[in-house]
Amino acid sequence: MTLKLLAEVSPQELLGALAELHNHMIGYVKCMSLRCAVDLGIPDAIHHRGGTATLAHIATDTKVHPAKVADLERVMELLTTSGIFTRGAGVGDAAVYGLTTACRILVGWRNLSPMVPFLVNPLAVSSFFSMPQWFRSEPMATAAGSLFELEHGCSQWEMVSKDAVFNDVLNHSMAADSQLFLEVVIMDKGRIFRGLGSLVDVGGGNGAGTKVIAKAFTRITCTVLDLPHVVGQAAGDVLSEGGRERQQHESIPPADAVVLKNILHDWGHDDCVKILQCCKQAIPARNAGGKVIIIDMVRGSALGVRKISEMEATQNVFMMYIFGVEQDESEWKRIFSDAGFNDNYKIMPILGPYSVIEIYP
Repeated sequence: MTLKLLAEVSPQELLGALAELHNHMIGYVKCMSLRCAVDLGIPDAIHHRGGTATLAHIATDTKVHPAKVADLERVMELLTTSGIFTRGAGVGDAAVYGLTTACRILVGWRNLSPMVPFLVNPLAVSSFFSMPQWFRSEPMATAAGSLFELEHGCSQWEMVSKDAVFNDVLNHSMAADSQLFLEVVIMDKGRIFRGLGSLVDVGGGNGAGTKVIAKAFTRITCTVLDLPHVVGQAAGDVLSEGGRERQQHESIPPADAVVLKNILHDWGHDDCVKILQCCKQAIPARNAGGKVIIIDMVRGSALGVRKISEMEATQNVFMMYIFGVEQDESEWKRIFSDAGFNDNYKIMPILGPYSVIEIYP
C-alpha cells in the first residue's frame, strides 16, 4: 500500500501529507510549550519591556537557567512559527521577539492566560487517554459517563469540590473568560441588558463576570448562583456597589433575566432542557421583560474558513471530556422548543461562533 501511494503522489504532496500527520501526532508539544511560556511569564516579560525583547532579556526576566537559554530558543522558535510570537532582527546577531495579536490576549489587565493552565491541565488532558475505551463502553445518560470520570473515577464537578488546586485553576479560567468576553458583549451588544431591574447569573462562579455587568449597568440588581464551595471563595465586596448582592440558592431566585454563560455546553440535550425549564420558572412573561440570556458557541458560522471550522470541531470534541456538547442553531432551536420557550429567539454573533442568544417565555 505504501509503495502504491508513493507512486501515485508527487514528492511535494507526500511531504505535505507527512507534515500534516506529524503535526497531529505531536501537536501536544505546541500546547505544552504554550503552557510553559505562560507559566514562565514570557508574554508578560515581553509586554513589560514595551512589546519586544531579546532572548537574553526574556531569559533574565523569567529566571531561566543560563545553561538552558538555547533550549528556550527552541521553544520560542516553535511558538513563533505557530503564531504566538513574532521574531525580527535586532542589534547585531540578537533576534528580537514580539507579541502577535493572539499573544496579546494573554497579557494586560484583562487577559486569558488563566485559561491555559486549565485547558492544558493533566486532569483534563489525561481524560482523553480513555477515548477508545469510552467509545466501546455502554452509553450512560449522565455526566457519570464522561471521559473525565472514566479516567479519574469521579466527575469534574466532584473533583473540584475535593481538589483545591484544580478548583482554583478552573475558577480562575472561568473568571478570565467571563470578564473579557462580557466586556466585549457589553461593548457590542450592551442593549441586551437595558431595561432590566434584576438578573441572576447561573453558574457565575466567583462573580467576576457578573461584576462587569453590575459596573456597566448600576441599576441592575445582580445575583450569582453557584455551588457553595465556589461562591464561598468570592471576595465579599464583589457586587457590593449600589446595593448589588451576591447569593447562593438551592433554586433560581426570581429575576427579570437569567444569564447562562458557557453553562449549557457542559450538558447534553435533556439536562439543557431541565436547566432552561428552571430558568423559565424564575422569570416573568415576555411582555413583562422576562428573558434568558445565553452566551455560548453556535457551531456552523465558519463559512469555509478552515481555522474557524477546526476551532469549532476541536472545541466540540473537547467538551466530550465532561459529557458536554457544542450546539449548532438547529440543535439550540430544539432545546428551546423542548423547554417550552417561544420560537422567536435571537442569535447575535459576537466573535464568529461565540454568540449571545436571547430566548423568551
